[in-house]
Amino acid sequence: MTTSSLRLPAEWEPQSAVLIAWPHADTDWADRLAEVETTYVALAGAVTRFQPLIIVVADAALRAHVEALLREARVDLSRVRLVELPYDDTWLRDSGPITLNDGHGAFQLTDFRFTGWGGKFGAEQDDALVAGLVQAGIFGQAGHKRIDWALEGGGIESDGEGTVLTTWKCLTQRHPEQSREDMSAILRDGLHADRILWLDYGYLEGDDTDAHIDTLARFAPGHRIVFQACDDASDPHFDELKRMGDELAALRTRDGQAYTLYPLPWAQPILDEGRRLAASYANYLIVNGAVLVPAYGDKADDEAARIIGQAHPGREIVQVPCRPLIWQNGSLHCITMQLPAGIAH
Repeated sequence: MTTSSLRLPAEWEPQSAVLIAWPHADTDWADRLAEVETTYVALAGAVTRFQPLIIVVADAALRAHVEALLREARVDLSRVRLVELPYDDTWLRDSGPITLNDGHGAFQLTDFRFTGWGGKFGAEQDDALVAGLVQAGIFGQAGHKRIDWALEGGGIESDGEGTVLTTWKCLTQRHPEQSREDMSAILRDGLHADRILWLDYGYLEGDDTDAHIDTLARFAPGHRIVFQACDDASDPHFDELKRMGDELAALRTRDGQAYTLYPLPWAQPILDEGRRLAASYANYLIVNGAVLVPAYGDKADDEAARIIGQAHPGREIVQVPCRPLIWQNGSLHCITMQLPAGIAH
């Protein structure tokens, strides 16, 4: 393998597995553990319909508990692998590996520094998770490259063709001393990309990632972009998301064409003890042959699923109940990390 042949695949390319970590009493889910486990069980059932699932568990007791829950829900345990490792929390989109491949069976696990979203939360164990998975033999002979620069997987979108989409709000919070040009150069080098597209607008109340792109706008096949819109002029998000939509409309593909845009509907405000929660439909997960779409118990759920299906033709659309997840400021994509075909053993 030559490093020049590596690239960051798009999420819709073939996968070998999805990686998650199970919530437990020593994570931030402790106060609502039984509630959030219903989402994790539903997610496990949905993923294993289409491909294997790797679940990180904290210890043998949690392993037995998870196996019992999945067995009771009739999840296909032959498609589940459990791995015991320590972790602080369960947001594997951000603490898991960003995997590059060369198209010929060689892989590089790109392991950026995870700082708990800019030091908001303790993250020492999460920052060591990729190394622990490598040591556990999950990834066979894949290379492991540590990069001492803070970046979360939820902060980047790849089209698989060398273009990466990200947000200025997030990366300038992580690296306030660096210019956009500096950060673009680091992203191009670390992700083997040649085009970095930046959004200056877009945010969601209740999101503590500083505007991760995977809550806002997602690449889809055929030069499409799916994005979270807001059609309620009285909502505090309206102006910001309209500006983001205008930015997306101004972006161009590598050959100078406009992207085809798919605006997603806006869920009604979901409050928890007066705190607005970030109910983004853009936070969906693509798996082999399907798209798993967050549902929040809102009247917009079905329309969001329909639009996501239009942007990803030929895939089954499976809604997963995600209202418990947004209590901790994330959703379906945030708790998962897909692994490209051929890497998981």
